[in-house]
Amino acid sequence: MTDTPAGPGRGHRHRDPTATSSVTTGRSERVGWYFYDWANSAFYTSVVTVFLGPYLGAVARRAAGCTDPADVAAGCPGARLYPLGIPVAPGSVFAYTISLSVLLTVVVLPVVGAVADRSAHKRVLLAAFAYLGAGATIGMVFLTGTRYLLGVGLFLVANIAFSAGVVVYNSFLPQIAAPEERDAVSSRGWAVGYLGGGLLLALNLVAVLYQDALGLDTADVARWSIVSAGVWWAAFTLVPLRRLRDRPPAPDSVAGGSVLTAGFRRLAATLRELRGYPHTMLFLAAFLIYNDGIQTVIALASVYGVDELGLPDTVLVPTILMVQFLAFAGALLLGAAARRIGARATVLASLVIWTALLVAAYVIPARQVVPFVALAAGIGLVLGGSQALSRSLYSHLIPAGREAQYFALYEISDRGTSWLGPLLFGLAYQATASYRLAILSLVVFFVVGFVLLALVPLRRAITQAGNVPPPRL
Repeated sequence: MTDTPAGPGRGHRHRDPTATSSVTTGRSERVGWYFYDWANSAFYTSVVTVFLGPYLGAVARRAAGCTDPADVAAGCPGARLYPLGIPVAPGSVFAYTISLSVLLTVVVLPVVGAVADRSAHKRVLLAAFAYLGAGATIGMVFLTGTRYLLGVGLFLVANIAFSAGVVVYNSFLPQIAAPEERDAVSSRGWAVGYLGGGLLLALNLVAVLYQDALGLDTADVARWSIVSAGVWWAAFTLVPLRRLRDRPPAPDSVAGGSVLTAGFRRLAATLRELRGYPHTMLFLAAFLIYNDGIQTVIALASVYGVDELGLPDTVLVPTILMVQFLAFAGALLLGAAARRIGARATVLASLVIWTALLVAAYVIPARQVVPFVALAAGIGLVLGGSQALSRSLYSHLIPAGREAQYFALYEISDRGTSWLGPLLFGLAYQATASYRLAILSLVVFFVVGFVLLALVPLRRAITQAGNVPPPRL
């Protein structure tokens, strides 16, 4: 598919006969949409996936008084922190923080979606969430010494703002792409995001490799790499803010009261309305489960590599960088596969591969670089495509004019906001002091998600939501 250049009379225009609004867009707006993924993926790649987990764990260990190298290497057995009087192992702080963030997003994101659908100024909302998240990320420059609670607080703000921004961002997809185009457009967005996140990670890798020449230690490199993600996020968000355009809200979402109070009312109505779309609910349940597993693997991969496999940053960071560029290729590859065998069949195949990769992670030897790199390559090839195609499939299952509200429910488990997986991972580590059983336990998410997704009658679900099914699913 080739996008038509923007300009008077040259945009795409498609109309679903059952929808309440049409799709009108040009190449410039789609490029702007792709660039928000480029901007915010730096946060996810450099902060969530690579640097913050090990760095926050090190700060937490110092706060718990675990500084002896032998104790650190053994995982600081018996060391505990007591935030709010709750005993927490330092190695579980990051996993628990991710879980706490999703408990908060359960409240925040559906309201964000309801407000976004009622607002005629979604770009303003996108800017507000992007710069709140970027500012909190930049604020981690002060995460030093034993200030682990500062890191927890800043990450909660940044991760919730990240997720809220993605709700608004995703809600543009049905407005800029017709049903038959969404797999391709969604896959391109994910692919561009992996390029952006990978490019900043490559620059941070240079700092890791040349830290001595730069006069920095490992902790300084990690902290400044985290800060760089916030700067990158803030700078490149200017592109979508310039190119995306606002659209009038759906007529039935503008009645009475302020935007905020109407947002709460619309949230309650959406939850009641969702019961009328049981097949959409089944798809959403399947996605929430298998994506929980995906997000846990991504968020805690660096912790597993450093603390369980004993791999240094000089191995870990280049490997995760490789994953970013393989994920770019994988997103396009799985998008091409979806055109041949359908999006659902492609996602189901990817879940089988995810299960095999987790079993391989359980048996991989410690301090062995080649098996770890091979495992990471497999993850890269299925990572972007499984998520991009899930997003485009879901876009068919939601009623027109409710995009942000329904994508808010979707985003509760998207990217770094899953909570069951990190909670299970953290509990398993706290009980066993080993990450191997924790990583293996995540298999259940992919198995259950596979079964539920296979049970969704997609064409019936799309028709039930008032949309026209594309030729191939």
